[in-house]
Amino acid sequence: MYELKFNNNLCKTCPTVDCLVKCQYIDLDKDRAKEEILKISEGKDSFVLHDCVTCYGCEEYCKRGNHPFYLITEMRQKKGILTAPRAITKQWINIGEPQGKFKTGDIKKKVLSFGFMPEFLQLVQGRLFDDVMPSYIYGQEFFCNVVYIHFANTAIIKERLPVVLDNFRKLDVEEVVCMHDECYGAFASLAPAYGMEVPFRPIHYFEYLYNRLKELSNEIRPLNIKVAYQRPCSSRLSSDKHHFVADIMQLIGAELVDRKYQNENALCCGDMFGMLSGYDLRHDVQTRNIDDMVDSDAEYCFFNCPACQNTLSEKVAKKGIKPVHIIDLCRMAIGEKPEVEV
Repeated sequence: MYELKFNNNLCKTCPTVDCLVKCQYIDLDKDRAKEEILKISEGKDSFVLHDCVTCYGCEEYCKRGNHPFYLITEMRQKKGILTAPRAITKQWINIGEPQGKFKTGDIKKKVLSFGFMPEFLQLVQGRLFDDVMPSYIYGQEFFCNVVYIHFANTAIIKERLPVVLDNFRKLDVEEVVCMHDECYGAFASLAPAYGMEVPFRPIHYFEYLYNRLKELSNEIRPLNIKVAYQRPCSSRLSSDKHHFVADIMQLIGAELVDRKYQNENALCCGDMFGMLSGYDLRHDVQTRNIDDMVDSDAEYCFFNCPACQNTLSEKVAKKGIKPVHIIDLCRMAIGEKPEVEV
């Protein structure tokens, strides 16, 4: 069985304990934060194990690469501290169960991975993807299973993720462009944290988009719009790629508005919060987030994750902000998509 690579000494000598001090949902000073993370690392109970809302934020806040959120998830499972009713957890596990049914295009050495999100079958269109399409894969056999850390279930990930990696190995691909950053997080963060060998080079699709836009720079017409980015929880697992958000906006002439809930201080879409913690937390997070977009005079809210887009599109549109996926925003800049109507 795969085991989490966690170094307790890194926590003992950490000068900031940012993993918990920066948490937006639990209020701790440095001394109490160190006390609690050391309890968890030693297998003891801590109120953090009961109060964590699974935003993934501590994975980004820890600059020592010691995976505090994976540790919290491991300890929750070992102690039977559920984040959701068993029926809901079981339902989600069943959704991702491999069925032997998947789609592949004309597989080349570089492939686009849609994971298990059908929305990408429609989003990935036009010149931005001419150099790789129709080399793609989609289906449960290639589903990263990272979502189960929301449900304090690393056991199912340790069971399924090696099979997913082996499915890629059988395709003999060298590079995988992950169209969902949760998949990128699985291959670049989660798998290495558990000692799983990744048989290809994972590429975050933000990096891919940035490079394609530079190749198509002569076709870009600056959008001259103000935009707010809805950062998903999954991007906390690939924070080293977050800079591409600003890089891409600069290329396409879109102004990232200055607002409170951005970058490390970003708020999730709230969908999982509603399922795990109830209506009140979801409503609070969504209200603060969207009001912040309105106060910053954003004209567009652009999304990374299709699940976030499904959750918030109607809500931001009601506030007069145009919802759009980052891919479609880029296609607008090269003249392939019309301006979004509210």
